[in-house]
Amino acid sequence: MISALDFQKALDLECLVPSGKPEWDIRTPDLNRPGMQFCGFYEYFAFERPQVIGKVEMTYLEKQPPEKRRQILENYFEYRLPCVIICRGMSAPPELLEIAGRQQIGIFRTNLVTSKLMASAINYLNRCLAPHVTRHGVLLDVYGVGVLLSGRSGVGKSEAALELIKRGHQLVADDVVDICRIADQRLIGTSPKSIRHYMEIRGIGLIDIKAMYGIGAVAVSKSIDLIIELETWDENKSYDRIGIEDETIEILGVRIPCQMMPVKPGRNLAIIVEVAARNLSLRKMGYNSAQELMNSLQES
Repeated sequence: MISALDFQKALDLECLVPSGKPEWDIRTPDLNRPGMQFCGFYEYFAFERPQVIGKVEMTYLEKQPPEKRRQILENYFEYRLPCVIICRGMSAPPELLEIAGRQQIGIFRTNLVTSKLMASAINYLNRCLAPHVTRHGVLLDVYGVGVLLSGRSGVGKSEAALELIKRGHQLVADDVVDICRIADQRLIGTSPKSIRHYMEIRGIGLIDIKAMYGIGAVAVSKSIDLIIELETWDENKSYDRIGIEDETIEILGVRIPCQMMPVKPGRNLAIIVEVAARNLSLRKMGYNSAQELMNSLQES
């Protein structure tokens, strides 16, 4: 369900006729321009989508005789439309406002051109309708790479994140990370508004990263490109020392590169996370240092 008020605020829309429903049952991020419907063709009419009236549709309505225009709009508003958005700041015909008010269908207006309004609305609906999941961890922007630090409570995630922030990287979320899939192979992480920019450090308590380190130390959201799993060093466990095999973790159907990082006294986790982020960037550019070494050894 999409909140009518949130939709209006997010797109900065002027309300001409209030919506009779506080929420709309919208299940796709697409919109519909009713040009064919105004011409009388209602087959395959996507009435469940927000309706957008641009210059073409409005010009067509204005050129119709008043009786025909009223009949067009009466037929159009028989469907349970979520809302109608008028672009370019155009004035709505009185018949449109009257019939919409009677049917309790919200009418909004924007000064944006049609293409820009549709792009903004589709982007907003994509985020609202995207699959969501909540994960425990710390999300940071490290050299432009979205790094999610995960692991059991008390392993040192927040301490490593704090050192990374001191080194100039950005905090996105601490402890609770809201993840949504906005594309087939892209995940975006953000923090709940109630705890955004806050970090918990054991022995100190909650600290406000934005107030302490400045606005440049925080970010609202970031794509999740790499997951680093922190675990206490186990002397009896064999850890990967070359990095030939790529491990991944699936979140919302998307495979994300994952690296296991053992933690023990004396290891500088912040530097290791920085190296992991840079190494991922190199791999995306087609350079794999471990593979290059193996190729070199095979050739010698």
